[in-house]
Parts: sequence; C-alpha cells; structure tokens
Amino acid sequence: MHRYDPARQRLALGLAGLAGLVDATGFVVAGGYFTSFMSGNTTRMGVELAQRPLLALAPLALIGCFLAGVIGGALIAPRVAGRRKRVLLGLIAAMLGSGAGLLAAGLPIPFLALSAMAMGLANNVFARDGEVTVGVTYMTGALVRFGQGIAARLADERLDSARGYGWLWSALALGAASGGALCLVSPKIAAGVAVLLALGLWGAALRIERTA
Repeated sequence: MHRYDPARQRLALGLAGLAGLVDATGFVVAGGYFTSFMSGNTTRMGVELAQRPLLALAPLALIGCFLAGVIGGALIAPRVAGRRKRVLLGLIAAMLGSGAGLLAAGLPIPFLALSAMAMGLANNVFARDGEVTVGVTYMTGALVRFGQGIAARLADERLDSARGYGWLWSALALGAASGGALCLVSPKIAAGVAVLLALGLWGAALRIERTA
C-alpha cells in the first residue's frame, strides 16, 4: 500500500470495500459460502469432505470460479499495459452487473459463479511483474502487516511498509457490514449497489490512468 500514491491507495480501499460487499451478499445468498474469501471456502470444503462429501462440491465450485477469474485477469493484464486497472475494473463491473441481473431473475447459482470470478479478477488490479502487490479480497496478510506496524510503534520504531493495511482491513469490514445491512432489505439491492460501486471504481481508475 505504501508504494502507491494517494489516488491509487483510495482505489485499493474502494476495491477492498467492494470485495467485502460482494462477499457478504454472496454469503447470504449461498447460505454460508463465500465469493471472495477462499480460505473460508477451503476450510468448509475440507470439513464437508470428511462429514458430508456431496456438500463439498459447493465450496469447490466457488473456488474454481475464483481461480478462473485470477487466471483470466493474469492473462489479460499484460495485454493491456497502461490500461490494466480500467480494463479489469470494467470487466468486474460487467460480471457483477450480469450476476445481479441473473439474481433478480431468480438464478442465484450463476450470480454466485460470476461474483466469485469477478473477485478473482480483482486481485490482478494491483499487481507488478506478475505479483500481486495489494490483495484486496483477503485480509490475513493485511492484518499481519498492521500488527507489525503497531509493534514497531510500541518499540518506538518506524515501519513504513506497514502503512495503510489497517485501513485496507477496515474498508473490507465496512463493505461487508454494508452488504449485510443491505441484504436485510434484499440481496438483489445489495448486488445492485455492488455494481454501482464497481462502476464508480472503474471511473476512478480511468481518471488515474489518463493522468499518469
């Protein structure tokens, strides 16, 4: 996070918030599975393989969709140099929009598949030399860096590499809380808000890359 300018840091925070919103909506629609938190799906898959093997197919399918999004994003990114963020965010918005339409039509399974693919794709937005520089859909690493930053402050030291990770986790948590609140009204509304947020992030990425 600390390597990016303020505009890109804000974009990363917005993308983490989007991931939280999409994950919370997917969690409600899927009845306890995730569309961006693959560690949780992996744990559920392992437990269900041991206890109720057929149920393990649900988290396995979501993991497969997420992985397909990661692979697709990694293949697309080198071909759109200088336009990566706007192209990938445009695709994310299109996937979430299609998924929201399918959910509104009473088709939750394709909605979940497209949401997981979009979140896999999102992890390619902030990458350099083929390596993810800011993970926006998983926060264990961010919390570790945040904790290391706190430890450095307690030791009266400075750890610049830890800056921003507490905000990144907070953005995802806020997005998840917003998704949970919107789902109390309707998951369809939560899915629609996610589309609007994705479009807003696409616009922000367009401005950033045009002024780079």
